[in-house]
Amino acid sequence: MPSQWFEFLKKDFVQGFPAFCGFEVIGMDYGIFETRLKVRDDHRQQDGFVHAGVIATMADHTSGYASYTTVTDQFRILTIEFKINYFKPASGPFIICRSKVINNGKKIKIAESEIFSVSDKNEKTISKGLFTQIAVPADDLKTG
Repeated sequence: MPSQWFEFLKKDFVQGFPAFCGFEVIGMDYGIFETRLKVRDDHRQQDGFVHAGVIATMADHTSGYASYTTVTDQFRILTIEFKINYFKPASGPFIICRSKVINNGKKIKIAESEIFSVSDKNEKTISKGLFTQIAVPADDLKTG
């Protein structure tokens, strides 16, 4: 993949709600995307742990961009379905999400995300998700 495509994806990733959340790209390659979140007080739920919705959003968005690395700019990736498991509460100052495409079909893609709570450079697996996505021609999504 051309480096300008990766630069585009890096900028494109951080818009709208993901930008509001504070997600940032820390790595990518073909079929792989990695992101980080510096945990803020407004990411936490009533018991002080990172809210499950923040974790699910990060896992979904990151997996979508892992799939996005496998198509051209003529396509967009949309999530059809996902399942997420939570193993432990996230309490560290950072969350990292590592996503990879595990079935790279022409139209339907399957990706998985592993989410880690990071504290003092120690990573604890807190969650894992499985995502089914579809590559849709960008022109099909235009409104008008």
